[in-house]
Amino acid sequence: MWRWLHRLRSFVHEHFVRWALRVPTPEPTPITLVQRRVYVLPTRVGLAFAVALITIFLGAVNYNLSLGHALVFWLAGLGIVTILHTFRNLVQLTLRPGHCLPVFAGDLARFDLLLENTRRDARINLQLSFSGKAPVEVDLPAHATHTATLTLPTTQRGWLALPRVTIETTWPLGLVRAWSYIAPDMRCLVYPAPARNAPPLPWSGEAFQGASHAGQDADDFAGLRPHQMTDPLRHVAWKAAARQDDGKLQTKLFSGQSAQKLWLDWEATPSALTSEQRIACLTRWLLDADTAGLHWGLRLPTLRLAPAQGAAHRAAGLQALALYALPAAPLTHGTP
Repeated sequence: MWRWLHRLRSFVHEHFVRWALRVPTPEPTPITLVQRRVYVLPTRVGLAFAVALITIFLGAVNYNLSLGHALVFWLAGLGIVTILHTFRNLVQLTLRPGHCLPVFAGDLARFDLLLENTRRDARINLQLSFSGKAPVEVDLPAHATHTATLTLPTTQRGWLALPRVTIETTWPLGLVRAWSYIAPDMRCLVYPAPARNAPPLPWSGEAFQGASHAGQDADDFAGLRPHQMTDPLRHVAWKAAARQDDGKLQTKLFSGQSAQKLWLDWEATPSALTSEQRIACLTRWLLDADTAGLHWGLRLPTLRLAPAQGAAHRAAGLQALALYALPAAPLTHGTP
């Protein structure tokens, strides 16, 4: 019995959401909650209040109590005023998409929504939620803008769209609930998670090109990078290793090495790995090469990035790995 009731409730809810969102999904921004987009229904407290009101009214009629009639009319007026205040607390609210920085798979994606109040009255106890997550509560002063951050766990690389968001309020007395649905065009780029036990960087063979090792004998010290098995022992930073508790070795990087180019090649990854494991391995190599300050390039079966360095080059490489071999699917939203 309860199972059928739950299915019926889910069916009605889904069809109501489709009817309520009579706009393109994702919808253009900014989003303004006009009157036809705000819905109001009594809460459990409101239903109990209505039952109590009817009970008092019946008692006042039965015993002809004038004070009972006055109390019923006063409470009914209070309920009507509450409905109007709850509705006005949400209507004409404007929402705009904010920043959404890329994250690695396994981290939390953070979606920033800008809430703008153009009225001279404050908006109290606004709640934003999606997919059954705990709501984010916002108090919005008059003529103010506030940023609400919604978080969503990530499990795989690629584009992650913000699900349909429910914004609601029960202010001031909690007798009724006013709510609306929004589907802003927001998505977060999820980088692949780097492999934990990746092979060392491909320092030998065709993957490593550039200046001769004469630069390594120069006096211009440029920094340190993780030690690889193919590095000469004379370039190991023994003093730095002695100061570290984990005992990991580091290799000195000289100015002559900055001109050398390291190719992070798909074919250089172990052939026994799956495609996703190869992407994770290349991600680890990319981060290690960027940390070492090397000029590195990326070779994928369908893409090639010329050797370079810097934050923009790092972001381009991670984006290429995040979107590699993924279908260009349209942006979709989940149910609230």
